[in-house]
Amino acid sequence: MYKEIPNFLPGRAVVFDGVGKPFRMVKGDVQVDHAISLIVKNRYTTLCGSDIHTFCGHRQEPDQVVLGHEIVGDILWLPPGQIVTDFRGEPVSVGDRITWSIFAVPPEVEASRPDIPQKSEQLFKYGHAPAMPGDLFNGGLADYCVLRPNTAFLKISPEIPLKVAATISCAHATVKGALRVAGDIAGKNVLIFGAGLLGISCVAMCKEAGAKWVGLIDNDEVRLTWGGKFGVDEIFTFSQKNNNFPWPDADIVFDMTGHPEAMKAGIESLALGGCAVWIGAVFPAAPVPIDAQLIVRRVLAIKGLHNYNYDDFLSAAIFIENNHRKYPFEDLVEKEFTLNEVDDAFKYASESKPIRVGVIIS
Repeated sequence: MYKEIPNFLPGRAVVFDGVGKPFRMVKGDVQVDHAISLIVKNRYTTLCGSDIHTFCGHRQEPDQVVLGHEIVGDILWLPPGQIVTDFRGEPVSVGDRITWSIFAVPPEVEASRPDIPQKSEQLFKYGHAPAMPGDLFNGGLADYCVLRPNTAFLKISPEIPLKVAATISCAHATVKGALRVAGDIAGKNVLIFGAGLLGISCVAMCKEAGAKWVGLIDNDEVRLTWGGKFGVDEIFTFSQKNNNFPWPDADIVFDMTGHPEAMKAGIESLALGGCAVWIGAVFPAAPVPIDAQLIVRRVLAIKGLHNYNYDDFLSAAIFIENNHRKYPFEDLVEKEFTLNEVDDAFKYASESKPIRVGVIIS
């Protein structure tokens, strides 16, 4: 299978046609030519929260899109006669397992900010682009993914479970970016709003970075129970009606929820000189009611991050390589489905609200 493939490679892809419509299984061909970077046989895709938001209509993506951007797969085709290396500079071969960045910057585009390549002009994002007859395999819910030039990809060990490896390229990389934006974590008191995968990953990363104390806040008591398995010091149930917070002030507050009341509470929970990092607000919501005097008098900072940069992606992969046995990340994918069961997968994810749902491709 991995030695020779035909010029046209048939495969399946699941297309999202819009809110309230069933997913549609289509068949198409990958045309093998030198204009593409490489072809991956998708093995596993996890449904990110943004996929669920799109499915439910909370955020707008193009109709007729192959969703899924937390993907892991095996290299099926490389340009012949070329030495291809991953983002670490390691040579790769057909059959190697890889995961890749959610975005690709077109070769002719120069990023206006080298540290924010994810905001480059004409950016391509896997799992977010229209599925066309000649460009069908550009997301995770398909047999294959065709990687564009300038996609950062990393060879990873097959010892990392597929369901864990898939989440590197969005959840863990985004959290690594949030820690970078926050600055030095060592010796700090940290509050994390949101006990989804972002928040749970943030707990583990902050503990590994030497945080003095980490608190996890959510209104879902079931999700909060995961905190203890990832090193949290205390868990708290959030109530919008209670302004007397049961948690101590923190040097750093991470918001993974995107909900205005949680972000407001996070600002009000900052100690003198503290910093709030917002990464959850990626869907339309009401404005956050902030007391400007509080920001000024407490000398506070608010920083935002959308997606991540290349170094964050690499840091996330290294973190998982070093810690996937220490923390039970594999258990956070609470239920699995096949590519033929995508409708059921999204229904379960949106109604039962597990940490993650996995889709087995092969």
